[in-house]
Amino acid sequence: MRLYTRTGDEGKTSVVGGRLTKDDTRVIAYGTTDEVNCFVGQAITQLDPELFEDIINELVKIQHELFDCGGDLAMLKATEARPFKAKEEMVLFLEERIDEYIKEAPELERFILPGGSPAAATIHVCRTVTRRAERYVSRLQRESETNPVVLKYLNRLSDYFFAIARVVNHRLGVKDVEYERSAIVFREGKRKE
Repeated sequence: MRLYTRTGDEGKTSVVGGRLTKDDTRVIAYGTTDEVNCFVGQAITQLDPELFEDIINELVKIQHELFDCGGDLAMLKATEARPFKAKEEMVLFLEERIDEYIKEAPELERFILPGGSPAAATIHVCRTVTRRAERYVSRLQRESETNPVVLKYLNRLSDYFFAIARVVNHRLGVKDVEYERSAIVFREGKRKE
């Protein structure tokens, strides 16, 4: 198998159902989703398998789901033969996990600075790149047809990354650093969006 095809040399790429310019919103959306997946892979390599087995297993699951989301975003139109893969259950799973991790981490009142341990810092990168992907998918939904579950999934996923970054620091005994000019913005362990 040859890795290069030369078909993109003119600035276009293949998607399911046709070809688009490489700077098309659809291409940027699934490309940014792929970026998230890469940072998730990096985060996994920074987690101790004994201390973080649960989180590692979830992150591997999320990597597969990000591939599903990317595949959905790369389709110009779903068909019976090729239906969308991202499902509402994926969103519900993230919500359940977020609720559990919020209980595990220390109470939060103020914004925190991204960082702490190397793994938590990488997970914060996952969070912010997910937010960027979410913005592109939001734009894509206004421009053309796509799976609406993907936008919900990315929205929850960024919250999930915030929650596990805090848990990672907590389990490692690393304190989150509060943004020193932050007012009290979180009440009863819930994030305000």
